[in-house]
Amino acid sequence: MKFTKMQGAGNDFLLIDGFKYNLEEIIPKIKNLCDRRFGVGGDGIMVALPSETCDIKMFYYNSDGSQGEMCGNGLRCFVKFVYEKGIVQKENLKIETLAGVQYADLTVKDGKVEAIEIEIGNPIFNPKDIPVNVAGEEVFNREIEIFGEKIKFSTIFLGVPHTVIFMENENQYDINKIGREIEVHPLFPKKTNVNFIFVKDRKTIKIFTWERGAGRTLACGTGSCSAGLISYRLGYTEKEAKIITEGGDLYIKILESGVKLRGGAEITFEGEVDLKKY
Repeated sequence: MKFTKMQGAGNDFLLIDGFKYNLEEIIPKIKNLCDRRFGVGGDGIMVALPSETCDIKMFYYNSDGSQGEMCGNGLRCFVKFVYEKGIVQKENLKIETLAGVQYADLTVKDGKVEAIEIEIGNPIFNPKDIPVNVAGEEVFNREIEIFGEKIKFSTIFLGVPHTVIFMENENQYDINKIGREIEVHPLFPKKTNVNFIFVKDRKTIKIFTWERGAGRTLACGTGSCSAGLISYRLGYTEKEAKIITEGGDLYIKILESGVKLRGGAEITFEGEVDLKKY
């Protein structure tokens, strides 16, 4: 099976042309393929498939083999992949995902995608629909106890469930230790991504990411959008902000019905594997 390895802000993925391969044969191999010691390595895998309602369908799987609804950094890689591989050569793409229809605008030069802006719409605030096991209409500035410490959090659904924790400084929390516990906490029936953020100023946020199903990653596109949206809703930042991830800078703009995300995507290398060995 041929694959393309890509990265967006340090989030790395394997991209596969599902028109050429059987998805059912790939799914049981995902965890092993994403293993960084014994496989190719990656935060997840994306498969391009035909869509009856959009230009293309994106199936996304986390590195632990579980299926995710959507991935912002992954979506940028995905649209560059489908354009440059000739699967769908349109500069304005409509993409079917489990999180709903997503839109991407591509800047293309000499057949290569140089920049990508995606629109991630329909944020969900109702705790029953996220889901989060708390009462009320929204989940802002709630309290959770982890290792005996009470921590304030806010949660929305934007592509996937995202929990945001504000920090007074960049070293306030042990990201891996706290993130791992919150991801699987009983408050979150379908688990949650955990985004630790430090607001540097009204137009700049620094973010540290613990991803549901992938663990610590260098960045998360939908996490960056969620951090910007929650920070704006709470009055800490403006509608437009730079998100400094551990893998690079992303730029977001808050819309009436969602968030626009701008950033790059790069092909790292291409290869071929024998699925029978995985």
